Amino acid sequence: MLSAWAGALVPVFSDTSVTGTGHLARPPGTGRLLAANHTSFFDPVLLLGTLHRLGLRPAVLATAGLWRVPLLGRALTREGHVPVHRGSRRAPDALRHAADALAAGRDVLIYPEGGLPGYRASHDRPPGRLKSGAVRLALSTGAPVIPLGHAGARRVSSGNRAKQLAGWATAPLRRPRVHVHIGPALRLDTADHPVTTLETALAEAWSTAVRALGEGAGGPAEPADPRGQRAAGATGPTEPGAAGSG
Repeated sequence: MLSAWAGALVPVFSDTSVTGTGHLARPPGTGRLLAANHTSFFDPVLLLGTLHRLGLRPAVLATAGLWRVPLLGRALTREGHVPVHRGSRRAPDALRHAADALAAGRDVLIYPEGGLPGYRASHDRPPGRLKSGAVRLALSTGAPVIPLGHAGARRVSSGNRAKQLAGWATAPLRRPRVHVHIGPALRLDTADHPVTTLETALAEAWSTAVRALGEGAGGPAEPADPRGQRAAGATGPTEPGAAGSG
């Protein structure tokens, strides 16, 4: 239900496009770790909704505080999402539950940076240093990792609390452009330097998303993947071969 709601909200608050959906093809029953950069309070809606429209229903690792929100916490539990109790004895439980989901063939969405960036400007910055959790999970399970880079979500929600509320309120009128790029799968269990491998892949996916918006990422703007797919009611070319349910 949460995924469906997110899928309905994405086109209301943004004009979102997607490239790289062909990288989601996989054998049935294979659980994958979907590793995304984290920039704003909008990007969980963005990613959950975009993946829903591509036929995926991942379990999401999210801060445990969300489970204390009335109705939301119950829905998160019912749909198999995983609470992360940072800084407590229960913190390791998240990786264990995520490993169980992967073993059952379900995709798992994780934010390897571990939290939101501290700056308030609406522009995007490269992904920060990664925490060890995503890499440890990939190494312990052998699950393939797919980097998800997105840009533009801070145009919906960023800044102090007042600016964030104003951003959410005006986004349906502005419908800021947002782009999600899905990179090729990685096998961190065979990588010589798995943390560096994931950091590089996530940075490349983010750079591709930024360039798709025509803003450049350390260089001149480049055209988006011509096979890209518009998400959630936007117009544009459609890429064949999107994956089935996660």
